[in-house]
Amino acid sequence: MSDKKLSSHDIKKYFPGRASSSACEKGSITVEAALAAPIFFLAVVSLLYLLEIMAIRTAVHAGLQAAGHKAAEEAYPIAVVVPSELEDDVVHAIGAERLERSIVEGGSAGIHCEGSYLSPITGIGVIKASYEVKLPLPIFAVPPVQYEETMRIKAWTGYEKNPLDMSGEEIVYVTETGLVYHRDYHCTYLDLSVHRVGVSEIEGLRNQDGGKYYPCEKCFRGVVDGAYITDTGNRYHASLSCSKLKRTVYAVPLSEVFGKGACSRCGK
Repeated sequence: MSDKKLSSHDIKKYFPGRASSSACEKGSITVEAALAAPIFFLAVVSLLYLLEIMAIRTAVHAGLQAAGHKAAEEAYPIAVVVPSELEDDVVHAIGAERLERSIVEGGSAGIHCEGSYLSPITGIGVIKASYEVKLPLPIFAVPPVQYEETMRIKAWTGYEKNPLDMSGEEIVYVTETGLVYHRDYHCTYLDLSVHRVGVSEIEGLRNQDGGKYYPCEKCFRGVVDGAYITDTGNRYHASLSCSKLKRTVYAVPLSEVFGKGACSRCGK
């Protein structure tokens, strides 16, 4: 038998079945490749969206934590949370630009905190941030997915007398800079009554002792629409979060109070 190699024409002539089989294999590989490419692309895109959703949830949780921290600070004069202020604080902590280019439905306007509340009695509350995530897949009509981040907070309102104290010793209340101790936790010298007034009104206002109000050296800068005053103080403040409007109250046994006299209102 001759060692001459068969050409492709001879293979088709003498082995027609093998030629058609080879063509089928090539066609099958082409179809499989055409099907595998979009599936692989969809898997990669899905993974990227999953990572983005995880990043958004982490960012919203961190933003909610920052907003809760601020709300707990500002809840000392008035134990209440304002959902619109929470939303602004969350957006500010995350970054409005970051939200606008994210897959959050509505961007920076898509964060909602209307389910948040704070008890004026216990100072304990829950803050929430709800939002929707859109999946821009044109082939599949996927509806937005709703997420909600929740966090419990406690307002910084000081300490209440422990009703279960069985030591028999009287508990009194002192502040860091005060010169007297108080027997009543809600003494007016401790429980500041905060009012918001117009700046134009301050000149004609007087405190309980008949004294005038002067700008706070710590927080009052420039021109503002309104200010905060107390009945017993002599300063007006630009911010509720000013440390001069807050007092850290400690509950201590009377025997541990050294160098402090009794309050003229509640110490007798």
